[in-house]
Amino acid sequence: MADKEKKTAVETTDKAPKTEKVKQDKPSLWSRLSNWFKSVRSECKKICWAGWNTVRQNSIIVIVCVLICSAILGVLDFSFSQAIRGLARLI
Repeated sequence: MADKEKKTAVETTDKAPKTEKVKQDKPSLWSRLSNWFKSVRSECKKICWAGWNTVRQNSIIVIVCVLICSAILGVLDFSFSQAIRGLARLI
């Protein structure tokens, strides 16, 4: 009987006391959003933006490349569709 009492006493002392979770104080949603927008604005000020001439030149290059690729794809599409129609007529 004394052994059982010792075991229960030892078991209760071995258990760590439960600690309650402490609620962390977080800033409100609006203040976090405000801070985020401020940081985005400050980062945008650090960007080295391209000049108007560079933007225009790169835009022209992209438009020309898109037109060339679309023309090539159009010609290939037309030629393959005509080839398939020609093969269908043979069968």
